Parts: sequence; structure tokens; C-alpha cells
Amino acid sequence: MRRHYSRIPKFLLIALAVYCLASLAHFAHNAEFLADYPNLPAWFTRSKVYLAWVAVTAVGALGTILFILRLRLIGLLTIAAYATLGFAGLDHYWVAPVSAHSMGMNVTIWFEVAAAGVLLAVTLAMLISSKRQPAPDDD
Repeated sequence: MRRHYSRIPKFLLIALAVYCLASLAHFAHNAEFLADYPNLPAWFTRSKVYLAWVAVTAVGALGTILFILRLRLIGLLTIAAYATLGFAGLDHYWVAPVSAHSMGMNVTIWFEVAAAGVLLAVTLAMLISSKRQPAPDDD
């Protein structure tokens, strides 16, 4: 019995990897310097921040697996949802202005947001192009 898998295009794989690393950098900075971030809720803990990163990353992993299993549309939509979660870092500026955050905080927040934006753009471009042409057959 032959299994049918879809290869992930290199540009999508790179965008996924960069966003995943940017997200890890931001969440790790959050976790390790939690007390320094202004106006975060008291219930945030180091372990909850890392657990949140695992949950967010699981969405991206699920999308990637679905894409590999040739469920291209749902995979890309799930990856797009994963990318959209990267904009949640901007919530830091909802509770305190940019100036209240350190340079390190701002760099990790904006790195994650920029990487999420690139991943979302790549994913949306793939979704749009897949509407114009059928997915290639791996047979």
C-alpha cells in the first residue's frame, strides 16, 4: 500500500521555522523576565507562559501535518491560524505603551509579529494560488 504525502515547499518551511523560532524567543523572554513585563496579570507564571507556547506551536504542527497528509486546504488554513496567533504579542501594548517595555521586550515582540506576518502572507498566497490551479499530484 502506497502512502500519499505532500512535500512542504521550501519557502513555507522556512517561514514556519522562522516564525516558530521568533515565537519561542518571545515566549521564553516573557517567561524568564515575567516580573519585568509591565501590567501583566498576576496569574501569569513562567510555566503557564511556556505551556501557552506549546499550545500555540501545536496549532502550527497540526497544520503542517495536515498539509503533509495532503489535506492542503485545511492544513494551510490551520497554518494561517497559527500565524495569526503571532499577532497576540501586540497585546503587550494594550496593557502598557511601547515605552514601558525594554528594548529586549520590544525586539522579541516585533520579531514574532514580523515573522507571523510573513508566514501569514506566504500561507495566504498559497491559498490564493491553489484556488487558481489544482494541487500537483505526487503520483
